[in-house]
Amino acid sequence: MQFPRFFMQDRRRDIVFALFTFVLSIVVFLIPTGFLSPYPEGSSQWAKARVLQTDNSTVKTIGPSKHGSQQLELQLLSGSFKGRHVSSTNNLLGKKELDKFFNPGDVAFVVVDLNAEHTDIAYVNVIDHYRLDATLFLFAAFVIVLVGFAGWIGFKALISFIFSAALIIKVLLPLMLQGWNPLFLTLLIVSILTFVIIFLVAGFTRKGLVSFTGSMGGVIATMILSVLFTHLFKIHGAVNPFAENLLYMGFDYISLPQLFMAGIFLASSGAVMDLSMDISSAMGELVHKHPQISRGELIKSGFNVGRHVVGTMTTTLLLAYTGGYTALMMTFIAQGVPMVNIINMIYVSAELIHTMVGSFGLILVAPITAIIGGYIYTMSPRGKR
Repeated sequence: MQFPRFFMQDRRRDIVFALFTFVLSIVVFLIPTGFLSPYPEGSSQWAKARVLQTDNSTVKTIGPSKHGSQQLELQLLSGSFKGRHVSSTNNLLGKKELDKFFNPGDVAFVVVDLNAEHTDIAYVNVIDHYRLDATLFLFAAFVIVLVGFAGWIGFKALISFIFSAALIIKVLLPLMLQGWNPLFLTLLIVSILTFVIIFLVAGFTRKGLVSFTGSMGGVIATMILSVLFTHLFKIHGAVNPFAENLLYMGFDYISLPQLFMAGIFLASSGAVMDLSMDISSAMGELVHKHPQISRGELIKSGFNVGRHVVGTMTTTLLLAYTGGYTALMMTFIAQGVPMVNIINMIYVSAELIHTMVGSFGLILVAPITAIIGGYIYTMSPRGKR
C-alpha cells in the first residue's frame, strides 16, 4: 500500500505551520474571555511599590500564623503616580496559604483605586509580593536554554508551549465557565493541542502521524477510565482546590465531578504524548536503518521499547502527583492514621485515581502506538521517517 505523500518530510511546510501556529497563538491570547474585571474601566491601575515602613503593632502571632493587620508606607515605582508615597493596610487572615507579610525593602504588587474623577488616588490595595520581573526572567532563561540547546526544534517546542497556554487560558477555562461540558470540551482541546504539539515537533511525517494516533488512543482510553473510576470511587469533584468556590460564585451549573474527570486526562496528556513520541521515534529510526524489517518484527520492537519506557513513566506520574500532596500525607501519618483509613479518604482516593488512571493510559498508549507504527512505517516507500 502506497503511503500518502503529504506525510513526507517538507521543510517549507514545516516552517509555514510553525509560523501559522505562532500567529494563531497571539490571536488567541488577544481574545477576551468574556468575564469582566471587578474594577470599572479607568477606575484603577496596577503598579509596583516599595515597602518603606511597616507598623506591626496590631499583628498578633498565634503559633505559626499571624492575625490582625499591617500598616504599610509605600512608594509607587510605576504607573501614573510613580514616586508618590502612600499608605495602605495589609489584612491578615491567620492562614499562611493566603496571607502575605511584608518587611521594609520588599516590592509589592498593588492596585491603585482612583477617585470619581480619575484624577487622584483614593486607596491603594496591596495584592501580594511583586513577582512579574522574576517571572519574565525565568521565562527568558527558559527560552534561551530551550532554543539554544534544541535549535529549530526547540523554537517549535516554544511555539507549542505558548499555543498550549493560550488555548487553555483563553478558550478551555472560559468556555467551561460559560457552561460547556468539561469532558467533551477538554477532549476537543487536548486533541487540538496533541495535533499541534506533535506535528510542530515532528513535522508532517510518519513519525508525527504514528505519535498523534497513538496519543489520541491513549487520551481517549484515559478519559473513559477516568469517568468509570470517578463514579466507582464516588468522587464528588470538590476535592480540587477552589472547585467549591465556583459554586458559591454563581457557577453552580458546572459539574464538579466532570471537571475532576477532565483534569485527569488533561494532566496525563503530556506524558502520553512523550511516550508515543518515544516509541514512534525509535520505530522510525529502526525502519530508516533497516528498511527491509518485517511488520511483525517492527511491532515487536515497538512493544519492547514501550515496555522499558512505561516502566519509568508510570513512576514519573506517581512522583509528580505525590509531590503535590506531600504535606497532606505527612499530616495523616503524623496523627497515626492507619494506612487503610488513609487510602479510603476522598482526598487520597482522588490522587489514587489521578495516578492509576493516568498510568493506565500510559500502559495502553504503548501497544496502540506500536501497532499503528508497524502498519504506517511499513507502507511504501520504506525507510522514510
